[in-house]
Amino acid sequence: MPFVKDFKPIALKDTNMFKPIKIGNTEVAHRVVMPPLTRMRAHHPGNVPNKEWAVEYYKQRSQRPGTMIITEGAFPCAQAGGYDNAPGIWSEEQVAEWTKIFKAIHDNKSFVWVQLWVLGRQAFPDTLARDGLRYDSASDEVYMDKESEEKAKKSNNPQHGITKDEIKQYIKDYVQAAKNSIAAGADGVEIHSANGYLLNQFLDPISNKRTDEYGGSIENRARFTLEVVDAIVDAIGPEKTGIRFSPYGTFGTMSGGAEPLIVAQYAYVLGELEKRAKAGKKLAFVHLVEPRVTNPFFTEGQGEYKDGTNDFAYSIWTGPIIRAGNYALHPEIAKEHVNNDDRTLIGYGRFFIANPDIVDRIEKGLPLNKYDRDTFYAMTTEGYLDYPTYDEAIKMGWDKQ
Repeated sequence: MPFVKDFKPIALKDTNMFKPIKIGNTEVAHRVVMPPLTRMRAHHPGNVPNKEWAVEYYKQRSQRPGTMIITEGAFPCAQAGGYDNAPGIWSEEQVAEWTKIFKAIHDNKSFVWVQLWVLGRQAFPDTLARDGLRYDSASDEVYMDKESEEKAKKSNNPQHGITKDEIKQYIKDYVQAAKNSIAAGADGVEIHSANGYLLNQFLDPISNKRTDEYGGSIENRARFTLEVVDAIVDAIGPEKTGIRFSPYGTFGTMSGGAEPLIVAQYAYVLGELEKRAKAGKKLAFVHLVEPRVTNPFFTEGQGEYKDGTNDFAYSIWTGPIIRAGNYALHPEIAKEHVNNDDRTLIGYGRFFIANPDIVDRIEKGLPLNKYDRDTFYAMTTEGYLDYPTYDEAIKMGWDKQ
């Protein structure tokens, strides 16, 4: 895995990227954020973070003091899941492993936020059926694609639009997971309301066909997300709560820019968050997936949506904003975004996987290790713990390859 070819790094040390910023109760030393990165290495059964490897993985990536780490998505309860090798944060065994991970990050003087992740219709219906769990979404049988529909019907687990009581139960599970995260030592949590997962399925008219107070209008579709926000804020405090959105995302068959009112939908949600901020309940951050990446499985530059921007968020929400989406190979755009607005942080995903010392590389304008997509979700230490730092790569002669 030598360095990325045909890429000209730029040193960003003299930009706002290396200016501290307050995020909730923490002051991060720079604006390079590790966003949530699913790695599928948790133990099954039990959805327990990997006992042999996970501490080392997070230790490597938090090595630069003052770095903000957002963990891979963690399920608040079994019903929220449906992937065997993704971690949860509901059981004592899971929480015990997370406690070790958070300690390793804090020992490096960095900060950690747990992403709370509920799959909804992006889960595997047959996996859920095996475990006696429902295949949930905003609406009955509004399937993501033919494959999901076939799996659901074959496993006799048709897509289920959750009831109001089930919504209340999910909210309780989110709250418990947030409390578990803080008790285990996390600095806060990020609510995952992006990338086609359950909260996003409620926000988007393509998946939400409800006729009750959780469907129909922009306000109604936002209700579940805002109820989750309010419940978590009441439980752990606004300064320990952040949220992620992907207005232009199409992953999981979301509308993206094809929906004329998509900006109106997210402007409303951000306006509601700002209203809460003015009333003394300001979230620590809002995290936005850029239209530069509409589907996390696309390669860089593929599927980019060029007819929209997330800039609208800045005129509504007055707190910190993390922007994520193909910035590593475009340092000139990262530089422009952090310098244009002092509230901006940048999430670097795939290249944070491949470059445990990415903060130093961005600061000094050093070459980047290539990532190996084939090992993103493999149950191996390869592609997880074996990416070298820049100095190690030079010793291995990568600059000569």
